Amino acid sequence: MKSKKPVLAGQELEIMKVVWRLEQATVRDVYEDMLKHRKIAYTTVMTMMKILETKGYLKKSDKDRAFVYRPAKPQQQVISGMVKEFINRVFNGSAEPLLLHLVEEKGLSTDEVEEIRRLLNKECK
Repeated sequence: MKSKKPVLAGQELEIMKVVWRLEQATVRDVYEDMLKHRKIAYTTVMTMMKILETKGYLKKSDKDRAFVYRPAKPQQQVISGMVKEFINRVFNGSAEPLLLHLVEEKGLSTDEVEEIRRLLNKECK
């Protein structure tokens, strides 16, 4: 049986977004970036980045006595996997109820509805 890659938890995803944006980062880089938005301990960032490396989301290399981390997979690929896992878990693999929920609950703008319509037309051809 094929093993599933663990889904990113909230704080893990927050860290990954920083690393994706910076393309490569030390723990200090991520810590300082996250401090701009909220209080967090340096050791928490360090631990979470080690966990992300263990899970296969980050790669680590040694540079000037500091580890430099970079994404192991592109952001779009990881997010796509997370969305698929969410749809499977919450909506039994069907995206239709998710779309209906987004339309009814979020109140999509006319531009957003048109973009979805354009993408659907493109996929159905």
